[in-house]
Amino acid sequence: MSIKGRDKEFRTPKTTYVDFKHIEMDRVLTMLFPRLKYDGYASRRPPRGGDLTVEEFTEDFIEHPEWFAGFDRYPQVVHRWIETDLMDVVNRGKANQAIAAPRPLHGNTYKFRNAKHTRDYGAAEQIYWMLFYARKGKGQAARDALKAFFFPGIDLVTDRYDPSSPVDVETQAILRLDHQVTQDMKDSKEPSRFQPLCIGQADIMADDILRLLAYEPYVPRSVLVDYLKTLMAFHLAIYHLKLLQILPKLVKQRSGNDLCGIKACPINPGSDNALEGCPYRLSLIVDMGDVNNPHMSELARKSTDRLYRQIPAFVEANFIVKKLDEMAEYLSKKTGKIASPASGVFSVGDLVSLLNAEYENDRQAYFKFRLASLIEESTAGNDDVDPEIREVTTMGLGEFESFIEILMAYRGKYHRQYITECLDSLLQKNKENGLLAQSRAKGSPRRFVLGSKLLEVLLQVAVLTQDGGRFVTREIRIEELLAFLRNRYGLYIDVLPEKYQVHSSILDRRALRLNVEAFKRRLREIGFYVDMSDAYVTQKISPRYSIGKTNTSGNDGGKQ
Repeated sequence: MSIKGRDKEFRTPKTTYVDFKHIEMDRVLTMLFPRLKYDGYASRRPPRGGDLTVEEFTEDFIEHPEWFAGFDRYPQVVHRWIETDLMDVVNRGKANQAIAAPRPLHGNTYKFRNAKHTRDYGAAEQIYWMLFYARKGKGQAARDALKAFFFPGIDLVTDRYDPSSPVDVETQAILRLDHQVTQDMKDSKEPSRFQPLCIGQADIMADDILRLLAYEPYVPRSVLVDYLKTLMAFHLAIYHLKLLQILPKLVKQRSGNDLCGIKACPINPGSDNALEGCPYRLSLIVDMGDVNNPHMSELARKSTDRLYRQIPAFVEANFIVKKLDEMAEYLSKKTGKIASPASGVFSVGDLVSLLNAEYENDRQAYFKFRLASLIEESTAGNDDVDPEIREVTTMGLGEFESFIEILMAYRGKYHRQYITECLDSLLQKNKENGLLAQSRAKGSPRRFVLGSKLLEVLLQVAVLTQDGGRFVTREIRIEELLAFLRNRYGLYIDVLPEKYQVHSSILDRRALRLNVEAFKRRLREIGFYVDMSDAYVTQKISPRYSIGKTNTSGNDGGKQ
């Protein structure tokens, strides 16, 4: 039997906009651009005859030698440059190679996208609405800063390119092609707006983006774009790892959590202990990759396994929220048995409250019909009831509970697989800008490992502090950095989370000590840390790019 129609629907933006699939951050950034440009709306353009190709872009440069002198003399070199440096290519090197879109170096690259190759599975929407709802003005400031950074040289009113605008050669090359897509407009469809279940994570992401963009005058544009991609993937991963805990608990307690609302959430990105008071604080034990420290690898493996084992409970909780949402819409709009909330939209907290005893009769009556319809579909043209359904119906459960059990029996494994794949992609598994490692052997365990490029991005955030309303860089000590990673993101490198410290052993403490040494070696490798002496107070991390109090442009700061 296969579940059909709305009975198999799983995605609900009230939980997350993400449709759990493998996600590529280049495509996420590409699809974020129109939402930044049109304040949350998607873009709409007339369909074109076929996909844009490298050959078409090459011909444009050859036909316009005034753009870049000498390009017309070396067409093969230009072709290779466009293919390798300017384009996000799918199936690279294979017979079915195709362009997804130009690399997301400028906001207008979304206009060149080949739609079937640039699916972001809702990740751009998730990022945008997290920033939209981020508190204390940080979300608006982050969206404005991203728009200013990604749309240089473009008049957003006329959508015209100003050739005199100072941008790097790759961005200028992409903007020269802007005439290829002359029609583009805001989609008329009103976007759905849902507050993230973890508003505090949205606050931290907005604050981190503002910090990174403070480096704009000092960091090469392509490097800063890569920093932003890495940071956004990291925050999407952290947010969804939190969801694995949050949603099942909301379903279990049958009510929303006021502490996670916009007014009460205790997370404060400006504090030294940003996560203090968070009831869903993550505790990720992170291995720094020392092959001579197998016990640390085991601690990180167990930490990863604990979170990934929560996926089935999340799948069930999401199905419950999704189906209660369908019930609420029916009972409020069709029969009037349930009053719509003042906002006109049922929140996740409103929906899980429908599990309470006062709604028992309405719930069972509604799902009695849905369950009968589901069973009828499964036996169409067949007198025998599917064994999975027969097993559930003999368990003595209510109609709603039976309905959810059947969905889990037929769709649970499917969604667990794709959520795992999605988390792996957001955690950038086995990449230097990631937080996850897994050997290629089938069935091998995952473990949290901090990649060098992700560490570099988080370091760039850590060395910034506010001074007079603007960000400036500073030196920080090793223990300050470790505390920053622990108290802002839940990354445990030098100590175990408090709930595990009671049962810690000598082996645990030795593994953590070796892990700190590996952490220092990694800092040396990426050029942030030099030992001046054995004295602990002199073991400081220096900013790679210096931003001083008097710096107002790239003239007063630079690479050290």
